[in-house]
Amino acid sequence: MAIAASPTGQHDRPVPGDSYVQSFARGLEVIRSFSAQAPLQTLSEVAERSGLTRAGARRILLTLQTLGYVSSDGKHFSLTPRILDLGFAYLSSMPIWNLAEPVMEELARQVMESCSAAVLEGTDIVYVLRVSTRKIMSITLGAGSRLPAYCTSMGRVLLAGLPEEEALACLEASSLVPLTRHTVTDLDALRQKIAQARRQGWCLVNQELEEGLVSMAAPIQDRLGRTVAALNISGQINRTSAKAMQENMLPALLSAAQAISRLLAAQSKG
Repeated sequence: MAIAASPTGQHDRPVPGDSYVQSFARGLEVIRSFSAQAPLQTLSEVAERSGLTRAGARRILLTLQTLGYVSSDGKHFSLTPRILDLGFAYLSSMPIWNLAEPVMEELARQVMESCSAAVLEGTDIVYVLRVSTRKIMSITLGAGSRLPAYCTSMGRVLLAGLPEEEALACLEASSLVPLTRHTVTDLDALRQKIAQARRQGWCLVNQELEEGLVSMAAPIQDRLGRTVAALNISGQINRTSAKAMQENMLPALLSAAQAISRLLAAQSKG
């Protein structure tokens, strides 16, 4: 079976063909059913979260257990550290992040706030690297963590790097729910904010993802000027106001993003 891609690049549904392995797709759904909110699951819970029958989920879980990616105490299943091999394969295939890490560490040291890099995947951003100075969110973030693009600074920068029609399609495919009293969910207002990020080359989001959290992002671009990732700094509003972040930290953020972009360009030439 072949895959039908949506305008946002997500794989919406399989269509008849000979290049789609349904059992493999179901295995990935089982893996993705585990999360910070559901690290331990019963067979019934895995089946429900992955949309499979109990028999189908059981076969996949036992296969993953045999391969060392899942462990079980007889009732509950959980992922093992070996699952990190799958994510590391992506990071190791993109040496740019090894080069970017020292730049991000210096940025975090300079502004004394946490620093992250992310890419766009469907309607979400996916963290690929994070340098944390202190815990600033109620959830734990790390490589592989996902957040909605529409209400995050990195998400809006990444959407700003798309053609307008693609950015709009991504917004229309998003579940635009108010995560805080500050979250912008109006489609036209979001289009304006993304257009502003496109014009100015950076974006600041003030308490739209989580109360008290302020973040600012800039694009990481390849040698052709295409936005391929985003870099941000984030902190708590009671320590760093949105105005102070923009006035005092924007130059350092832009400089770091440009430095990583130059590293990426040099790497692609090599």
